[in-house]
Amino acid sequence: MLSVVKPLQEFGKLDKCLSRYGTRFEFNNEKQVIFSSDVNGEDTFVILEGVISLRREENVLIGITQAPYIMGLADGLMKNDIPYKLISEGNCTGYHLPAKQTITLIEQNQLWRDAFYWLAWQNRILELRDVQLIGHNSYEQIRATLLSMIDWNEELRSRIGVMNYIHQRTRISRSVVAEVLAALR
Repeated sequence: MLSVVKPLQEFGKLDKCLSRYGTRFEFNNEKQVIFSSDVNGEDTFVILEGVISLRREENVLIGITQAPYIMGLADGLMKNDIPYKLISEGNCTGYHLPAKQTITLIEQNQLWRDAFYWLAWQNRILELRDVQLIGHNSYEQIRATLLSMIDWNEELRSRIGVMNYIHQRTRISRSVVAEVLAALR
C-alpha cells in the first residue's frame, strides 16, 4: 500500500507567498462549487479551511479531502481540458489568483521545489485511487474505499453518507454497495 503524507511544510511556503495576491472567499455550511474548470480554468485555488470534494465530469467523485489544498497549481503551465469541479462540503475558506501569476510568483520566490512536492503528492493520491479501484471487483473496491475513510475525522465521517460516497467514488450500483456493506457487518 502506498503511504501518502500531505506536504504541509511545502504548502505553508506556497501559501505564505501566494496569499498576499489572492482574492478571498468563504462559504458557510453549504455545498458550493468553489472551482469549475470551465469557469475558473485559469485560476489557482487555495483552500485554507474546510472539507472539499473533487469531481470530474458526470459527477464522478475523485475524492474528498480536508484543507489545506491547492487546485490548479500547474494550470499556468499546461492547459487542462478535463472538466473538474471543487465543491465545499460545509464551511470553507480560501483564496484564488490567476494561474499565470501563481507561476510567476513561484519563479520569483524560487518555490519550484515546494510546488513540485505538492504536485507529486497530488499525483500520488491519484495513483493510490487507481491502485484501489482499477482492476478490482466490487467487494475489493468497496473495501478499499472504506479503508480510505479511516483517516477521516469523526465529523467528516458523520457528515458524508458512506453508501453515497462509495457509489459516487466507484460507480458501483447502490444495491450492490448495500449488499456488500450488509455482508461486512
